[in-house]
Amino acid sequence: MNTNDIVAKLWNLCNVLRDDGITYHQYVTELTYLLFLKMAEETGAEEGKHAPNIPPGLRWADLKRQTGTEQLNFYRQMLIRLGSEGSERVQEIYANAQTFLKRPTNLKTLVDSLDGLDWYSARTEGLGDLYEGLLQKNAEEKKSGAGQYFTPRCLIDSMVALMRPQAGEVVQDPAAGTGGFLIAADRYIKGQTDDLFTLPESMQYFQRVRAFQGLELVQDAQRLGLMNLILHGIEGPVHVGDALSPDGSALERADLILTNPPFGTKKGGGLPTRDDLTFPTSNKQLCFLQHIYRGVKPGGRAAVVLPDNVLFEDGVGRDVRRDLMEKCDLHTILRLPTGIFYAQGVKTNVLFFTRGRSDRGNTQTTWIYDMRTGQPPFGKTRPLTRAHFAAFEEAYGPDPHGQSPRVDDGETARFRPFTRDQIAARGDNLDITWLREEGSGSEDLPPPETLAAEIIDQLRTALEEMEELAALLEPESAGAGE
Repeated sequence: MNTNDIVAKLWNLCNVLRDDGITYHQYVTELTYLLFLKMAEETGAEEGKHAPNIPPGLRWADLKRQTGTEQLNFYRQMLIRLGSEGSERVQEIYANAQTFLKRPTNLKTLVDSLDGLDWYSARTEGLGDLYEGLLQKNAEEKKSGAGQYFTPRCLIDSMVALMRPQAGEVVQDPAAGTGGFLIAADRYIKGQTDDLFTLPESMQYFQRVRAFQGLELVQDAQRLGLMNLILHGIEGPVHVGDALSPDGSALERADLILTNPPFGTKKGGGLPTRDDLTFPTSNKQLCFLQHIYRGVKPGGRAAVVLPDNVLFEDGVGRDVRRDLMEKCDLHTILRLPTGIFYAQGVKTNVLFFTRGRSDRGNTQTTWIYDMRTGQPPFGKTRPLTRAHFAAFEEAYGPDPHGQSPRVDDGETARFRPFTRDQIAARGDNLDITWLREEGSGSEDLPPPETLAAEIIDQLRTALEEMEELAALLEPESAGAGE
């Protein structure tokens, strides 16, 4: 069996659980609890070097020997105990864990099925690849709602290849999700260092334990991310936390930040709870962008996925863009095509920038690559692949700081430079387009579903601004009422 066969077999087990009312996302979480135990047995990781990773009495064999209702009751207690016993990483995986299973027969089916898999083939193919396959299945299933935690792997791989992470660097994702960026960066570095074997032992330890760091707000997503990292041999700290709270302030400054932060406003329309952002706003993307360029070391670099509104929003949005271009060299923007994320009609970009050695005048020219205009949307019938990024990667060049020689082929080209003065003359609006759709008149209009999504996005932005204004006025109104 290859990885795809095993992933398909595991995914099909979800059908068994439908009668228990279990959702796809709950199923992947449930499977993670069980897979961790089974994989620990298969890889000999139950016993750690200094203390048991999984305490005796709470291992796969202990669960397997139970039967019927006793097995389900044992499993429930097992999850609770694993959340407070064993190694720190085991406790993180099982923190606040509880089973969604209600029927003993369903637990038995899962245990027997996992026990009967071809684990020799799974280890040969790579347990990490197997688990990532499950996460991708979950993200592609729209009913699961997990797409928000999953950035297309071909986009991640392209961003990582352009940023060229190096051994010894701290690589960070403040919205880590299931760990895709960190794992891709680790894979890139291992590819440059013969799986770390060309590095001295102290550097190998750094790569395993300290190089990759992150935060994730949602505990279930963090749990899946930890499992993913473990299966790829990464032990770096990825904790449950909010980058827009003091948790984010506590992160060390990074050499490289790679991330796709969540879209929308802070829950309830409130401001971030950390007090060190220069431009507080309920718009999460603008807060994340501030966190990122403040969190990169001088000379460090970042690549971040952000929606279109970050490029054109007035008020605080303009202030944040100006501050970004002062403190950093915003050398490249990639306008991504539509249909690559699991939310319909979302328009996104990748901003590539390098933190300056000083805080003034770092952006002189910004190159914009338009991968969107004139391109049909991507989706299930036209999946996005790494090959679609080849022309952009060639135009970007080999220098991760965007300093490779570049050619401006004029208004018909997809890659064009805009000086800082030109951008300032546009009111620091970075939502710049120059290519036209083929045809004229009504033929220039995008499909109705895209138009609808754009209208909804504009209305959402307007509503966010109104909520933000209401939040600022609320203390004054409350005082007047008293």
